[in-house]
Amino acid sequence: MKNRHIVLAITGASGAIYGLKLGRELLRAGVRVTMLITSAGFLVLKEECGHDWQGSEETVADHLFEYFQASDRNVVFYAEENLFAPIASGSSAPDAMVICPCSMGTVSRIACGNSANLLERCADVMLKERRKLVMVPRETPLNEIHLENMLKLSRMGVRMVPAMPAFYHSPASVDDLVSFMVGKVLDQLGIPHQLFRRWGEEAGIGE
Repeated sequence: MKNRHIVLAITGASGAIYGLKLGRELLRAGVRVTMLITSAGFLVLKEECGHDWQGSEETVADHLFEYFQASDRNVVFYAEENLFAPIASGSSAPDAMVICPCSMGTVSRIACGNSANLLERCADVMLKERRKLVMVPRETPLNEIHLENMLKLSRMGVRMVPAMPAFYHSPASVDDLVSFMVGKVLDQLGIPHQLFRRWGEEAGIGE
């Protein structure tokens, strides 16, 4: 896992805690992580998690280093307007990209091929280079436009992992619910974890 490069993007959908937990688990697995946070994503991080991280690329990077107890060797941050970042080019495509949480606006723009910012451009790169793209949409109820956009992307190979935590593992806290969803994302990336008890695990039966 140590040479694997994954882009983790946080948008303005509710559920920023999913993205932060996923970042921790990716780094724990030895993955090199490039972080992208939209302007709306910063607002949700402040509202839901109490992290006021807006600022220059250097300022945000310092906040991420402190939060994840990491360095620029394993965490990199690019601003959404920085279309000169390496990940904007197919020649530097990461191994995978996860948008967690993913707003319906982001889903729509990616489905339409709109590459107005670095997040959307990187997602476009993943599609054209046939690399793994995982989205964690968080919205309810879903309207027909949302469903059509997700179906369109799913048919292109995008993995949709909606933020729908289960309860068969007897969660005792919010963190247990968050861990379940993060574990489901890690499953899509092929990264081993022990974030939740799988169905039938105690009885020795596969999920």
